[in-house]
Amino acid sequence: MARPRHNFVVRGTERLTDHLIRVRLGGPGFATFQPNDFTDAYVKLVFPRPDGEVVRTYTVRSVDPRTEEIAIDFVYHGDEGVAGPWAAAARPGDPIELMGPGGAYAPRPDVDWHLLAGDEAALPAIAAACAALPADAVGRVFVEVASAADEIAVEHPAGVELTWVHRGDRDPGEALAAAVRAEPWREGRVHVFIHGEAQAVMHDLRRYIRRERDVPADLASISGYWRRGRTEEGFRDWKRALADREQADATVR
Repeated sequence: MARPRHNFVVRGTERLTDHLIRVRLGGPGFATFQPNDFTDAYVKLVFPRPDGEVVRTYTVRSVDPRTEEIAIDFVYHGDEGVAGPWAAAARPGDPIELMGPGGAYAPRPDVDWHLLAGDEAALPAIAAACAALPADAVGRVFVEVASAADEIAVEHPAGVELTWVHRGDRDPGEALAAAVRAEPWREGRVHVFIHGEAQAVMHDLRRYIRRERDVPADLASISGYWRRGRTEEGFRDWKRALADREQADATVR
């Protein structure tokens, strides 16, 4: 069954950094849009193209019932991709359709500490999660960005330490994985949220968290948001192939 579409219009944009653009969306679609309780709530944005529609997945950074707007942050690298250039060129009144929201994660209150890690693509979900944590929450947050110029203000409780990891010339996710692995492991039950470049997240950090640290599946939201060198369509194919391989490996065992 086709997902219902919500008809939004651009209300305004804000350049948070050279590589991050926030777009505020409002209009008639807000009346039919039903927010959920997940801090990684995501929507499918529909972009008309000369050869047909293209769909891209983005996290909802915030929902403001007062102004009847939602905010979405877009990673921008010049003319590369579909959604980033659209966000850079967006003007008030521009239409956009979206589907959703979906989601699967929100910080659990019944754990001893929280571990969140990701790159620019995961930053909106991480920031939303940090804002949702109770004031007495304890944890560690790692965010990989290109450089100090890409850091933004992130609200978080006093007991949650945030570390910005600067990627520099290293491959995406490499510095993030090293920082997470180097962090002393805390005692008690942990709730983990790690998302970002799929190679680093799925092949390194997921193995570290699930196998080496024995964090159960219900306390570990770990997945790739994107794959270096692939479009979203190609990334979905890669994830399906990975899931098939892992299922086959599990069956053999």
